[in-house]
Amino acid sequence: MEHGIWIGYLASILTTISFVPQVVKVVLDGKTRDISRNMYVVLTTGVGLWLVYGILKSDLPIILANAFTLILTSIILFYKLREKGSE
Repeated sequence: MEHGIWIGYLASILTTISFVPQVVKVVLDGKTRDISRNMYVVLTTGVGLWLVYGILKSDLPIILANAFTLILTSIILFYKLREKGSE
């Protein structure tokens, strides 16, 4: 495997796990008042499109990163949309 693919995997891992602390916090306390609904709608949509792009290009780092990120951002968005008085 060439070095570039390893850089892709490392970038995928780091950007994906960056959402884990927020997901844990939201799931544990259920509060999303300070989280922007619109930002997570746009982010989740963008991540979904990146996943489609990765699938079309057969690019495993893009597929893996965006599949897991889509799950994480969807969890946050679900809690945000569920919260009363959301933006």
